[in-house]
Order: sequence, then C-alpha cells, then structure tokens
Amino acid sequence: MKRFSKKYLCIKKDREFRWLFKKGDCTVTKAFICYVNESKRRKNRIGIVTGKKLGNAVTRNRARRVIREAFRHIEPVLAESTQKRYDIIFVARGAAPHLKSTQIYKLMEKNILGKYANAKQK
Repeated sequence: MKRFSKKYLCIKKDREFRWLFKKGDCTVTKAFICYVNESKRRKNRIGIVTGKKLGNAVTRNRARRVIREAFRHIEPVLAESTQKRYDIIFVARGAAPHLKSTQIYKLMEKNILGKYANAKQK
C-alpha cells in the first residue's frame, strides 16, 4: 500500500513566519492576505494564519480547511507552470470561512498563478 505524501510542506517556525511577513510579496483579497517569497527547497511550503478576530475555533478551523483544500488543487498547476518553488503564507480574513474552496481557488488562481506562474487566465 502506497503512503500518501504531501506535495507541499508546512511552515511552522515563528522565525520563518516573521521573515516572510517582512520580506514576502503581499497580495490582498477579500478572503485572505497572501505573502509569497521564492524558496530554494524542492517543494512548496505553506503556512495558514487565523486570528481570534475571525471567530470561534470552529470558524477558524473551517477557514484553514478551506484555504488548505484550495491550495491543494492549485499546487500542481503552480509546480507544473514554473520550475521555482515558493514559501506562501495565507492570513485568513473575515470572508474566508463563508466561502467555498472553489471560490477561494479562483481567487488564488487570479492572484498567485497570475503573478508567479505566468499561467493563462481562464
């Protein structure tokens, strides 16, 4: 039985979060704020931040889950269209828990793929 392997890694260290907040390219949408910086690693890395102002634990977990699922769908397209790998942080905003992953996928496609992968817009 094959073991499932993620195509991306998680950013966990506070030092890396602070560095990306300071040095990363910032993009703002209604669902999230995205900080992106090029990485020398072999896989893309993702970090998701949800503040307490977003709501209770259930709401924050839904926001994380929806953003993670949208990124799971966009990551192969990003990896295929460019040879570069990125460190990406998503900071969830108020609309994130109320949107579906397909809507967030479209926002990611417009903002991340449009800037960093030079992919064709649909």
